[in-house]
Amino acid sequence: MSDSSRDTAEGAGWAAAERGTYLALMPDRVEKLSWLNPRTLWAARNGVLASWFGDPTGRTRGRWVAQRAAAGAPADKVITREDPQRFSFMVLGDTGEGDEPQYAVVPGFLKMSRGTSFAVITSDVIYPVGSTDDYGTKFFRPYRDYPAPIYAIPGNHDWYEGLDGFMRVFCGDAPPLPPEPGPRPLRRAWWRALLWHRPRPADEQRLARARRLRSADTQQAVQPGPYWAIDAGPLRIVGIDTGLLGTIDAEQGAWLREVSRGPRPKILLTGSPLYVDGEHHPCAIEGGGTVDDIVRDPAHRYVAAIGGDIHNYQRYPVDVDGRTVQYVVSGGGGAFMHATHTIPRVNIANVTESGFRCYPLRGDSLAFYSRLYGRRLRLRRFFTLTEAEATAVVAERLGIAPTRPHGEPVRVTRRVRLVASLLGAGRRPDRRAGLRLPVRKIYTQLFSPSSATYSPPFFKSFLRLDVTPEAIRLRCFAATGNRAQEVDPPVEDEVTIPLA
Repeated sequence: MSDSSRDTAEGAGWAAAERGTYLALMPDRVEKLSWLNPRTLWAARNGVLASWFGDPTGRTRGRWVAQRAAAGAPADKVITREDPQRFSFMVLGDTGEGDEPQYAVVPGFLKMSRGTSFAVITSDVIYPVGSTDDYGTKFFRPYRDYPAPIYAIPGNHDWYEGLDGFMRVFCGDAPPLPPEPGPRPLRRAWWRALLWHRPRPADEQRLARARRLRSADTQQAVQPGPYWAIDAGPLRIVGIDTGLLGTIDAEQGAWLREVSRGPRPKILLTGSPLYVDGEHHPCAIEGGGTVDDIVRDPAHRYVAAIGGDIHNYQRYPVDVDGRTVQYVVSGGGGAFMHATHTIPRVNIANVTESGFRCYPLRGDSLAFYSRLYGRRLRLRRFFTLTEAEATAVVAERLGIAPTRPHGEPVRVTRRVRLVASLLGAGRRPDRRAGLRLPVRKIYTQLFSPSSATYSPPFFKSFLRLDVTPEAIRLRCFAATGNRAQEVDPPVEDEVTIPLA
């Protein structure tokens, strides 16, 4: 087994010189996606409009569900598979930017997914707005050699064009919804409708060509809708759709309560993680209650909740009335990397630094961002930190031992401390000088790397879950874009989840 980032800097991908073979998988022309581009931001405006003028996601989702029910989808939305009591499946999150980081995941994913029964994409299958025309290069092409079915739950970006592309690809080529009568003038809904981004007509020939890339019988699967459950072996996997704003409607909430009943062990897959960045986000249900209330109910037997949306890996082993529920963030499947160095010292729900895990490590995240903004601002000599300096200053600010030890002591200078502060590095909760929560949120939104040109390590990740009647073995594998980690993907985290 190769070194991981917790072992050596080489295991993190810092010292590697040879790029992986993923470049040969990419199309000849790749459109650069930048979240600093005003055209991209304008196209993705529906999330902001929903927060200002009311969120129509629940109503639209209900219409999709009704359409699929009329077409013969099962009323309970349960996909019954014939997997044996011992089987494996893969989980990817936030995949579809279509650029180097997404394709860099593919070789390691194909290697470590051998023998798995299916895969699931959790959140944001297609950036920036879930367009049907983008599925060719951002879904069908990268995963054309994965021989098993791929299921998905949508993220907020898949909703920016009303879920049209998602429903066509994953839900039996569902036709577009018919238009509804317009709202009364000058009401909030009228302003929303006036400014709303609507789907572009799909290029049918382009979609047909893309589908041929994953046309084998073993690759086919049809979902009953944007939320569903899968019964596989001894396990029930429940996938929910959290829409544009990270909540679920009353109809889906009632379904979730019903499908969660019974003694069968369960894993929740969600587009919005319930624990992330040292915070608890229980996910409100329209009409009352939360998704996490359902997960925590011992009668429902949830053993894990895995969410996308945030583009890194995190794990929180939370004690719930004497049993441990693993809350996992798995959004590192391809889109730009969200920082982990902004996560403060963890102390939530009795989870502390000793139990918390993340990838990339905070020091690697800080070193990555320092290089990125050194180039972007043309201040390389000032901003750029070595991985050793970044690891040392993160440990100092958090008051913890370095996650990856170094042979020689590293001097933390005033410059290093200033760069760490400017780039939003987290601190201990008792240190007032650290970034307060609203400021950290602004930092992670404004200073994400978008799709700026940068080189490995990319710090991407994916999960493999091996299921038996007794336990689930969950492993997080790294994909850096370097040949060394492509040949032998390192395990960045591993946990055994008992089912008995």
